[in-house]
Amino acid sequence: MKQRILLLFTVFALTACKRESKISSSDWTNISARTQFKEHDGALALKSGNFTYNFKQNQTPFKKIILLNASMAGYISELGAENVIIGVSSPEYIYSDKIQNLLKEGKIQNVGSEQKYDVEKIISMKPDAIFTNHIASFDNTYELLKNNGIQVIFLDEYMEQKPLEKTAYIKIFGEFLGKEKEAETRYQEVEKNYSELKKLASTAKEKPVVLANEMYGDVWYLPGGNTSVAHYISDANANYVMKDNKDEKALTMSFEEVYAKAGSVQYWVNAGSHASKKEMLGMNPFYGKLGVFNKGKIYTIAGKEKLKANDFFESGVVRADLILKDYIKIFHPELLPDYQLTYMKELQ
Repeated sequence: MKQRILLLFTVFALTACKRESKISSSDWTNISARTQFKEHDGALALKSGNFTYNFKQNQTPFKKIILLNASMAGYISELGAENVIIGVSSPEYIYSDKIQNLLKEGKIQNVGSEQKYDVEKIISMKPDAIFTNHIASFDNTYELLKNNGIQVIFLDEYMEQKPLEKTAYIKIFGEFLGKEKEAETRYQEVEKNYSELKKLASTAKEKPVVLANEMYGDVWYLPGGNTSVAHYISDANANYVMKDNKDEKALTMSFEEVYAKAGSVQYWVNAGSHASKKEMLGMNPFYGKLGVFNKGKIYTIAGKEKLKANDFFESGVVRADLILKDYIKIFHPELLPDYQLTYMKELQ
């Protein structure tokens, strides 16, 4: 799911040839309710949604992988394992300078886009594995790749709604790339930062009301009250307009329905990646009727954007702590007086 689709959602220099030895365990490590893995006597098992994988000791760590989703590049970059990537799809959506340089040097190949993968090229490259979100319309392509001996691994991290569970996918890439310790250390750092930031946010005296996302055509895709956006806003100690809702998906509403809920809104976040309020109003004149548009503050996710690439959807999938820090800075600037926004940008 391409990272630009905000509302409907969105590995690698190896140090040894063998998987790093560690205490074997028959217990499953839970990433989330839908994703678990376990390692036992060098073998690695993974449960990801409806898919189950079993790898023998000599099958990992992978030395050559292909990524079909830009968001997965974020996990690889956090592990410093970019050199294991041999192919990516839609490279124009990848933010990482290192991966872009490897593309220019020909060390990473462009293998197509989400509209059409270059299957013959992929097969000729003989990757150890392909990592991708599962897209049902590509099942025939996946089957063709599998029939040619290529391992296709489906990881639907975009479906995770708890920020730290999305971060935890770095542990899976650590397992596959022989970087288990690095992945665990990185996760623990982000988790610790997140916990400390959440505690800091709880000390704020005010709890502002927040609106999120924007309209596409005639529909406002408002994040449900149990989505990652809602969790971030809550952990940043603010009141999301849909906080009492229990949905993990976007809610489709008309402008009138959102307008009825937005009377006391002070902050509008994740408002696309517009360049200015004037541009935003030009795309949808109805926005001018919202009090927050005229008197409040509006923030886009364009803080780290280069052409079609947006790092919010790349490193942001791992750095839940920095996204939370951005929200706290927005809602409670007095708590982080010296911090400059990373992924967010105020719209003028």
